[in-house]
Amino acid sequence: MRRILGVVGGLGLAVSVLVAAPGPAAGGGRVIKRIAYAPAEPAASKGHLLDLYLPRRTGKPAPLIIWSHGSGWLSENGRDGADVVAAELNPRGYAVAGVAIRSSTHAQFPGQLNDIKAAIRFLRANAARFHLDPARIGIMGESSGGWTAAMAAVTGTGDPASRVGAAVAFYPPTDFLRMDEAMLGDCRPFNEPFGLTGCHADARSPESRLLGHPIGERPDLVAKASPLSYVSPADPPILILHGRQDTLVPWQQGRLLYEAAHDATLVLLPNGHHAQWNGFLTDPAISAGAHEWHAGRDRPVQLSWDYVAGFFDQHLGAGPPPGR
Repeated sequence: MRRILGVVGGLGLAVSVLVAAPGPAAGGGRVIKRIAYAPAEPAASKGHLLDLYLPRRTGKPAPLIIWSHGSGWLSENGRDGADVVAAELNPRGYAVAGVAIRSSTHAQFPGQLNDIKAAIRFLRANAARFHLDPARIGIMGESSGGWTAAMAAVTGTGDPASRVGAAVAFYPPTDFLRMDEAMLGDCRPFNEPFGLTGCHADARSPESRLLGHPIGERPDLVAKASPLSYVSPADPPILILHGRQDTLVPWQQGRLLYEAAHDATLVLLPNGHHAQWNGFLTDPAISAGAHEWHAGRDRPVQLSWDYVAGFFDQHLGAGPPPGR
């Protein structure tokens, strides 16, 4: 272990944080795990940690993609899957940071939004130390991690330190009060695994736990936790991918964000289910029939990691490393 000096949460507070010794990564880069981007709060939380996957070092600082895995805000597992993302993006010259945020057990909203912003600020403030380009930062995530990516994208306009240049959101929840109207299977596929009876409106639903109140009782908090409430022409481009067979977050949630945003692309997958984010890009059976949705002017697309990387290349001003 070693210590580095970091800036926490954009508050201008310099703190000493522990960083695990770097290890090797595929493609000649390195991995640094369990970086504390903020103090643990509460002490039992692991929602203040990130893992950094760095590509082979070149003369230019690397653009960075922040990743956040989903859990319905019930677990602090945001770093999960970052190794998969890094295996695809490190060879393309991108650094990847898998970022954990606090679960609803340890913090209610807006704690999770504060966490991802603190992580972005930390990585930008320490860009030189990790050979990152602070002007080229994107974010992506799935499910509640897709919500995290969308919220970071639309709330960074007035805060340059936490601003991102592009966002990719896999099946994000966007308006908690409109989820139940579009649920498949009369909500049974959602109720059963969570032990619920009232779908997303249930007092024990992931969304109600996030807010600390049943969502139907606090529409004011629902609005504050919705990316739809913050969209503006200054937002970065957002790529939304959603499966039409999603039984946990209906695909209409992705469409709501697409229709509200000023620069968004919505890709729908007729065969796509929840939690298949990597399959969206790697499994032809899942991505068959994928199309960019343009209100009756749909355009077929061939989904792959090249499609996502191309989106970031375009909007972050990045590109493949020399020799690729």
